[in-house]
Amino acid sequence: MSTELAIETTGLVKVFGENRAVDGIDLAVPTGTVYGVLGPNGAGKTTAVRMLATLLRPDGGTARVFGKDVVKDADAVRSRVSLTGQYASVDEDLTGSENLILLGRLLGHSKPAARDRADQLLDGFGLSDAAGRQVKNYSGGMRRRIDIAASILNTPDVLFLDEPTTGLDPRSRNQVWDIVRAVVAHGTTVLLTTQYLDEADQLASRIAVIDHGRVIAEGTKGELKASVGAGTVHVRLREAGQRAEAQKVLALALNTDVQTEADPVALTARMEGQSSDRGAAEQAGRALAELARCGITVDNFSLGQPSLDEVFLALTDKKGVAA
Repeated sequence: MSTELAIETTGLVKVFGENRAVDGIDLAVPTGTVYGVLGPNGAGKTTAVRMLATLLRPDGGTARVFGKDVVKDADAVRSRVSLTGQYASVDEDLTGSENLILLGRLLGHSKPAARDRADQLLDGFGLSDAAGRQVKNYSGGMRRRIDIAASILNTPDVLFLDEPTTGLDPRSRNQVWDIVRAVVAHGTTVLLTTQYLDEADQLASRIAVIDHGRVIAEGTKGELKASVGAGTVHVRLREAGQRAEAQKVLALALNTDVQTEADPVALTARMEGQSSDRGAAEQAGRALAELARCGITVDNFSLGQPSLDEVFLALTDKKGVAA
């Protein structure tokens, strides 16, 4: 992986009236990676991407793509980037093939070259059988694939994917993920915004967590998970009637809040104040011994890394899910 930065922002700001949609964002995106920008709706993700793609002018700070300023060198930036937004940008009344050929011609390809490139992309994205169908008759997953295909007719150095799998079923999401991996394997840097924690976990080598227009945490998946504790304890009891007592015992032994699950015999606790896996394991072992001493029968006891869901909720101090 190159140490060169594909994208670099310092104190990036965008204001709409009294709303600071982006409030001083700093990013450093290495070349040839998938960089995830994770946050709930309204966090400022799309606004940040639109500034980086030169569609919005920043109100403060700086942003560079391969060293080119997005304001002063906007044309140079546009020549190296491509954007796939949250909604399909292709013409729904044209066929998949017609869309790609038309865009190829607009990008300066000869008609034979545009047709060859369209056929190549349709085959690569599994759309050859639908090439002659109008896009309005495509499924949601097919529309996302044709939209991404249109974004890489000329292979960009940076591809912005703004919530590319919103509303897709699991199979279609996996297909889009495979496409993202393939694009990066060919050298393109991808900046991926998403509100799906598992998507960031699957694809991104580094992740910036954004909330209320600010980066509240940044790092690899492992670094983010370690930042909120060395692990999470999951307990399943033999008897549901012992759960209330077990919750109290665990809370004292682990010195942390213990959450009940939908399963009437399940409890979960995030380890606090542990900087190492070994320390967390030792504390978890003492908690298990304390449960046994109190006569509470445990069917299953496990210690694992916190999920990105738990990381996000810990960082933003919100109840519920990031959606």
